[in-house]
Amino acid sequence: MEVNEQIAIDHGLKIEEYKKIKELLKRNPNLTELAIFSAMWNEHCSYKSSRKHLKNLFTKGEKVIQGPGENAGVIDIGDEDAIVFKIESHNHPSFIEPYQGAATGVGGIMRDVFTMGARPIANLNSIHFGSTQHKKTKNLLRGVVKGIGGYGNCIGVPTIAGQTNFDDSYNGNILVNAMTLGLVNKNKIFYSKAAGLNKPVIYVGSKTGRDGIHGASMASAIFDDKIEEKKPTVQVGDPFTEKLLLEACLELMKEDSIISIQDMGAAGLTSSSVEMASKGKLGIELDLSKVPCREEKMTPYEIMLSESQERMLIILENGKEEKAKEIFDKWNLDFAVIGKTTDTQNLELLFNQEKVAEIPIDYLAENAPMYDRKWKKSKLPQKIDYPKDLFKSLKLESCLTKIISNPNICDKQWIWEQYDHTVMGDTIQKPGGDAGVVRVHGTNKAVAASVDSSAVYCYAHPLTGGKQVVCESWRNLISVGSQPVAITNCLNFGNPEKEKNMGEFVECVNGISEAAKFLNFPVVSGNVSFYNETKDKGIKPTPSIGGVGILNDYKNMLTMDLKKEGNLILVIGKTEGHLDQSIFSRIILLEKKGPPPEVNLFNEKNNGETILKLLDKKLIISCHDISVGGIIIALSKMCIKGNKGVKINSQIKLLNKFNYFFAEDQGRYIIEIENNNFAMVKKVLEENSVHFDELGVVDGNKLTFKDELNISIQDLNKKYKSWLKNYMIS
Repeated sequence: MEVNEQIAIDHGLKIEEYKKIKELLKRNPNLTELAIFSAMWNEHCSYKSSRKHLKNLFTKGEKVIQGPGENAGVIDIGDEDAIVFKIESHNHPSFIEPYQGAATGVGGIMRDVFTMGARPIANLNSIHFGSTQHKKTKNLLRGVVKGIGGYGNCIGVPTIAGQTNFDDSYNGNILVNAMTLGLVNKNKIFYSKAAGLNKPVIYVGSKTGRDGIHGASMASAIFDDKIEEKKPTVQVGDPFTEKLLLEACLELMKEDSIISIQDMGAAGLTSSSVEMASKGKLGIELDLSKVPCREEKMTPYEIMLSESQERMLIILENGKEEKAKEIFDKWNLDFAVIGKTTDTQNLELLFNQEKVAEIPIDYLAENAPMYDRKWKKSKLPQKIDYPKDLFKSLKLESCLTKIISNPNICDKQWIWEQYDHTVMGDTIQKPGGDAGVVRVHGTNKAVAASVDSSAVYCYAHPLTGGKQVVCESWRNLISVGSQPVAITNCLNFGNPEKEKNMGEFVECVNGISEAAKFLNFPVVSGNVSFYNETKDKGIKPTPSIGGVGILNDYKNMLTMDLKKEGNLILVIGKTEGHLDQSIFSRIILLEKKGPPPEVNLFNEKNNGETILKLLDKKLIISCHDISVGGIIIALSKMCIKGNKGVKINSQIKLLNKFNYFFAEDQGRYIIEIENNNFAMVKKVLEENSVHFDELGVVDGNKLTFKDELNISIQDLNKKYKSWLKNYMIS
């Protein structure tokens, strides 16, 4: 077929990009070559709109072994152990086909982790859906949750934490972000950089089929009315095969034979071969006739673009092929020598003894387009001046019950009970807390992980929102008693060709970097997902932050459930009464304008470190960070989890009860302490210049405040737990 501009456009390339390809090659590409360029130059693989700005991220730290640029990031957790982790999006496929889209998202991120030699020990997810009134929301939610559970449960890795949000900006583009943590010996980490000449290139795993062709290009496109036609571009996963692939790869990794290894993810054999050769500054020659195929008469074009799941590309030392083949035969997986490394610096493809493509590797990697797109700075919105009489008719108790049963606050047990969160036997804090925690098997060490996002704040002011979501991750890790170490980010945005959307991206990235640097909480891996837009309506900017923290002794772990009658409840951090962009303001006052709460990075760091000092002295009984919904929602959750009431201090200094209880000021926690430890706690807080309020005392089975709040924990629990379950069965 003669390649022309229209065919290039149909492959997702711009006319200027097609012209640049012809200029680089000094000839017209053939169809297979054009397809390879389209795969490597799309947004999903080349990061052409984001690369310039991602360079500004804070990525260094004393515990960072590997930062961005590999399959996943790696941090040192001591005793020769390291944690490999990353978060990635599978948004577009999950909207088209929710079960397979979500399932293959989980499978893909796990391969990114075990390709580095790590055994996956925990999964997390951040999932975002449209309005609960939208006709597609319920089915999309059901399909995605089944897909996540179906894959993770079958492969035997616990899903320990996550978040679920609803907002009408996701009506046409849901978000499914999957995160995996793996454990590895820090001296046995495997990388994707090719090395050496005439080394065998090995294909392992499942056979190649026609599923997922153009998957990466589809993930870099805007949706339109023909969305149903894109179903063939969604991959189909098989967790049982992935389990075999995991065990086979880890067994081979015990031998001294792997030079480099790469998951065949987005753009399949194309991206894996090009990335390995590019990193090693080598050429690679592949004989596509030798690729194991499960469908007849597959063409080089289809073989190179297929995104069939559960496949890896490995470069081995010479002479190690037979031993490696024995391992993969034992696990009943395909193993084929399909090529070799060369000194040509080219990607050379053969098929039926003919050369079907030849492209310099640099043209696909180093020379991929990098755009400096125009972007618009966001102004900080003006604060809302709420009239005092606006609050007169409001009742504290009815506001509390309305907010605690809101879809974005309510209990998500219906979701996480479908995930196996205890498989492997090391989960010591299950979903529903501030962060999930897994023990490092056979030791006292534990790893905490959480995933957070804040689209409302990022939409109101991207720079502040970017900072806030990093701080939220920091607080969640502190709240379970862990020392925050590093983060991974999944940056979900609309069309980068629009100045407003590009501005949201740039400023969120700047905010993330500023907070990460101040908190010494580096970004070690991540993913960018642009073009989350349907018929010109884009999502709110939604950076998801996956945070990882370490507990040297899991026995020091904190939980949020209240423990004992008579214990004191303190609020750590100052409450200024910021209601703008709060859930109270949006749901009760029906006001969506105004700035997000200010982020004071000094206070964030100081307050968090002081919580850990109190923990070291064994002065904290339970802890929960204050986030969406403010003090009263955080306290209610602690009461529900512990099935205990609290009598709120009637003498507490209030700005206005609604400003105090529902404000979403940052940097705050609620802690439970023993009465007789108050003097010691106060001393530590004052020495560290940390503001605190004496909020109340654990008392009975009701949450009470003067004559304005008197609700049983049983009733509160019903409101909290019933909404999602009722919604899904109605």
